[in-house]
Amino acid sequence: MHPTPDYPQLLRGADLRVTRPRVAVLGAVHAHPHADTESIIGAVRADLPEVSHQAVYDSLRTLAAAGLVRRIQPAGSVARYEARIGDNHHHLVCRSCGTVVDVDCAVGEAPCLTASDDHGFTIDEAEVVFWGLCPACSPTRS
Repeated sequence: MHPTPDYPQLLRGADLRVTRPRVAVLGAVHAHPHADTESIIGAVRADLPEVSHQAVYDSLRTLAAAGLVRRIQPAGSVARYEARIGDNHHHLVCRSCGTVVDVDCAVGEAPCLTASDDHGFTIDEAEVVFWGLCPACSPTRS
């Protein structure tokens, strides 16, 4: 089990002002990986009932821009947020129920950052999304 991060310290470390909505949003993202904005609003309101939708949206945008959370948006899905940052992991998405799970790179530290032709770009991130059916949605095999 991982210790609970010091959210105010994380905000200060990113040169962000510590506010109750930012702390609550950061906590909700850590507690609910791959949650969409509406789910995060619900989680934040459990502890901070007066928070506005706009405060949550603004906090998510600020936290993502500061690199404290990662925004992902698989094709055909709403934006989701996660606290797993600083590595080059990928995601597996169920085509049926929409469940999203983390998938580590198959080989080495970040092999997919080596493109066959970088066209002069300086590559710092690769996004791979695997699609399929989760165990609960897969047809039973005989």
